[in-house]
Amino acid sequence: MTTDLYPTRKTSEPAFIFRRDPVVYGGQEGPIDAETLGGFAVNGFLTAHGLVGAEEVGRFRAELRRLSEDAELRSDERVVLEPRTQEVRSIFEVHRISEVFAELASDPRLLDRAHQILGSPVYIHQSRVNYKPGFTGKEFYWHSDFETWHAEDGMPRMRAVSFSIALTENYPHNGALMIMPGSHRTFVSCVGETPAGHYRESLKSQEIGTPDTHSLAMLADKHGIELFTGAAGSATVFDSNCMHGSNGNITPFPRSNVFLVFNSVENTCEDPFAASGRRPSFIASRNFTPVGA
Repeated sequence: MTTDLYPTRKTSEPAFIFRRDPVVYGGQEGPIDAETLGGFAVNGFLTAHGLVGAEEVGRFRAELRRLSEDAELRSDERVVLEPRTQEVRSIFEVHRISEVFAELASDPRLLDRAHQILGSPVYIHQSRVNYKPGFTGKEFYWHSDFETWHAEDGMPRMRAVSFSIALTENYPHNGALMIMPGSHRTFVSCVGETPAGHYRESLKSQEIGTPDTHSLAMLADKHGIELFTGAAGSATVFDSNCMHGSNGNITPFPRSNVFLVFNSVENTCEDPFAASGRRPSFIASRNFTPVGA
């Protein structure tokens, strides 16, 4: 077992742990220019406007509708429903369910950026589509993805990057993504042991593995909060340890995105660091075959 550099869910008090891993592992060769790559290292994220075109966005939206209306798919464990409305909240392992999103997962526009940031071949740790329908779309509370991936999936180091590709217009008022710039350099150790089968509840509303309000207030006071708005087809690329979240959507305007996580093949998951068992493979893949191999 690898030494636990980021202990969490093991004490009764939260703690800040300074990041012990690089942010950018690769070099200058790739589609990201030096200035943007430097900004990623400092802030923990970058924005790629117009990463996919309007025609592609239309194709992805049509696939979103098809998946959400598939009655047989709704009984699949990979589909998460809103507790109150029973509307589709998320569909996991979407690159295996859908040929359309499988093509996107191996698209060089994503892969080349992931390779440049992570400095190695990559595999898909997780994929999903998120639906935030008008009027009823629920919030995603503040969290660091790495905290959960480390505690429950056994990801040893911060060497993963997420792509959130907007499939609808992102307004300031329809639940757009928020990130605390620079927060990726601080790991927030959370309190509370991981219950058995925790993933079932956490996919609907996460409580264990979310930071305490005092830690969040300190991070927000130091780093501020950036809100990501823009046209469909843009992508936000962010480090695994960025503190991020989004508000609920009470407007008539839906917000949906496709979310793909690339992890380095040199950072494959082991036994969980703070859970009694692994989460299912549709949430945290155990297939470490490099994309494109």
